[in-house]
Amino acid sequence: MKQALPAIDEHQDIRDAVRQLCAGFDSTYWQSVDEQRGYPQAFVEALTKAGWLAALIPQAYGGSGLNLTQASVIMEEINLSGGNAGACHGQMYNMGTVLRHGSDKQKQTYLPRIASGEWRLQSMAVTEPGTGSDTTRLKTTAVKRGDRYVVNGQKVWISRVQHSDFMILLARTTPLAKVTRKSQGLSVFIVDVKQALEKGMVLKPIRNMPNHETNEVFFDELEIPEENLIGAEGEGFSYILDGLNAERALIAAECIGDAYWFITKARDYANTREVFGRPIGKNQGIQFPMADSYMETEAANLMRYEACRRFDAHLPCGAQANMAKYLAAKASWEAANMCLQTHGGFGFASEYDVERKFRETRLYQVAPVSTNLIYAYMAEHVLGLPKSY
Repeated sequence: MKQALPAIDEHQDIRDAVRQLCAGFDSTYWQSVDEQRGYPQAFVEALTKAGWLAALIPQAYGGSGLNLTQASVIMEEINLSGGNAGACHGQMYNMGTVLRHGSDKQKQTYLPRIASGEWRLQSMAVTEPGTGSDTTRLKTTAVKRGDRYVVNGQKVWISRVQHSDFMILLARTTPLAKVTRKSQGLSVFIVDVKQALEKGMVLKPIRNMPNHETNEVFFDELEIPEENLIGAEGEGFSYILDGLNAERALIAAECIGDAYWFITKARDYANTREVFGRPIGKNQGIQFPMADSYMETEAANLMRYEACRRFDAHLPCGAQANMAKYLAAKASWEAANMCLQTHGGFGFASEYDVERKFRETRLYQVAPVSTNLIYAYMAEHVLGLPKSY
C-alpha cells in the first residue's frame, strides 16, 4: 500500500488550498522559468493575491495572523508541489523586523501594504564580500547628517531585491573602535529600492547554480531619511538575530517539502521503470537508500515542528531552529542524491525536474546559515564548549 507523503495531518485545510493554487503552476512552468533564468512572477503574484505570503502578519494589519507552524506548512507545500519557495519566502519573514521593532507609524505604513501585496519587502542586505558570516565586522556605514543617514559600502548575495519595493539594510552607525562589544553600533534601516536605485545604489546580478535572483549591491552616498531607521540606533544586530529563528524554521520546512518531493519522485519511478524484466524498485540497492531518506526526513520533520512549536509558545528555540534547519537541509540533499541515482541518466534530463530541484535544494547546505556555523552554535551554546571562532 502506497502511503501519502507527507501523511495527512491537522493542517490539511492549508495543504489542500496551497496545493490547489500550486497545481496551476506545473513542471512546464517551472522548467520555463529555469530555462529563461527568469523569476516566477505569475506564481508569486498568485500566492500574494491568495494571501499566503501575509500569513505571519497580524489580522490588525490586514494579514492572516497565522502562527509559524501554519506558515511553515505553506512553504513546505510549495516545494512539495515541485516549485521553489526561495523566490518569495523573504516576503513572509522579512516583515518581522518591522513588526517586532518598528514604530507604530512604521507598522501602519508598511504592514498593511505588504499584507495586501501592494508592496514587497522580500530582501535583506546583511552579508558582505569581506566579512561573510562575521556580521559584526561588516564595513558598510550609515553616517548621520542632519535628518538623514548617508550610506556607503557593499553587500553581496542579496536576494530578490530586483523584485522588491523595499529592503532591510544592516549598516554600522558607530565605528567598531568606539563600541565596547562588537555587536553594538549596528543599525537597521528600511530602504525604498526604487528611490535608492535612482540616487546612490547599484545592483550587479550574480548568475548562479540554482537560478536564484541574487546580487551584489553597492552604496555610494545613498541618503536614507532618519524616519527609516527601525528601532534604536546601534541595536540592529539584535533585531536581525531576533528574526533568524523564524527564517530557519521556514527554510527547514521548505527542505522537508523538497525531501518528500524527491522521495515521491524516486518511488514512483522505481515502481514503473523496468530493467532486466522487473521493476527496479524490487532491488534492495534502490529500496534501502530510499527507505533511509524517508526515515531521515521524518526525523528532521519532527525537529522542524518542535522548533515551530517553541517559537509559537514564545519559548527559547535557537537550538531547535538551528537543528531543524541542519537536519532538514541534510535530509533534502541526501534525498536529492538518492532520487538522481534512482533515475540514472534520466535524472540529468531537464524534463524530469530532478536536476533542477537538485540544484535548488543544494543551496540550503550553505545558506541561510552554513552547516559549519550550526555546528559551532550547537557546540558552544548547547554543549558548553569554548567558542571556536
